[in-house]
Amino acid sequence: MNKKALLIALMAASTPLATQEVLAEGARDAISIVGSSTVYPFSAAVAEQFGKKGAFKTPKVESTGTGGGIKLFCGGVGMQYPDIANASRAMKKSEYEACQKAGVKDITEVKIGFDGIVIAQSKKAKNELVLTRKEVFLALAKRVPDPKNPEGGELVENPYKTWSEINPSLPKTKIEVLGPPPSSGTRDAFAELALEGGCQQIPWIKAKKETDDAWFKNVCMTVREDGAYIEAGENDNLIVQKLEANPNAAGVFGYSYLSLNEDKLKATKIDGRAPTYEAIAEGKYPISRPLFIYVKKGHLGVVPGIQEYVAEFTSEKASGPEGYLTDKGLIALPDADHKKSAEQAKSLTAMAAPVK
Repeated sequence: MNKKALLIALMAASTPLATQEVLAEGARDAISIVGSSTVYPFSAAVAEQFGKKGAFKTPKVESTGTGGGIKLFCGGVGMQYPDIANASRAMKKSEYEACQKAGVKDITEVKIGFDGIVIAQSKKAKNELVLTRKEVFLALAKRVPDPKNPEGGELVENPYKTWSEINPSLPKTKIEVLGPPPSSGTRDAFAELALEGGCQQIPWIKAKKETDDAWFKNVCMTVREDGAYIEAGENDNLIVQKLEANPNAAGVFGYSYLSLNEDKLKATKIDGRAPTYEAIAEGKYPISRPLFIYVKKGHLGVVPGIQEYVAEFTSEKASGPEGYLTDKGLIALPDADHKKSAEQAKSLTAMAAPVK
């Protein structure tokens, strides 16, 4: 019996029957990770450090978007399915239920840090944007209050073509915002934190939330489709490149990409706050969100190194305040939360079902 066959036999002998079925599909000797483009540079950096130690192969990390990654992750238990999903938002109830239905029963949720969602321009841009969340909503929502009677309770298809039409103090340039598609966690968070956040500042729309939440969500979080918002795919680096080519445009992406491209980009202040490390860490920047990784416990003991990889990710030297991931733009968790995540990495306790 060769070494690989012996290893599989030994693992099978000490592994529950449900997990032994995974082995029958053919072992894999490298961790498979999919998901968020925002979390991708952090996950890839940890994978590189992890692989350098030599005990395990370097994990394969793919940027598929949060929604796409979780869908792959929840496809089932087996070597054709990923072991870990990166996410720039929490797993939804519907996704968790899809996991359960496909036999992915035990999932561990590990919070790894924070990220701010940035609206940025090229440094070549002549006119600098300074926005409120309400102005972001009015610029990018599909339907907005009628400009002729904004408090009259009527919605119209978004008529705004330039920023100055929303606020005369803003530039007289075309509204042109490059951003992620619906499968992206960044898009989900942007819609919830920026668009809905701005929408709630319109009293008559906010008042309807109590009586018709579905209507409220539809109005506040539906992005216009007439060319003002341009879906630029899951690759945030591509948005950075397009902003350089078109200085009049703005782009939506995670803070990490701003921090890595500060020589090329300038960030827009939102509600008077710039997206700095300190403002995001302290919760003062209005468009910020936590980042997660999800671990498939059914693959433990089958794919080597999963628990060790998660431990590396949550270690002080990686995701702590002075860790190597902060150089790539990760906003570290407060000490107590970081300690909790490190403990989760050791115990890999199964998460409870999300409430929404």
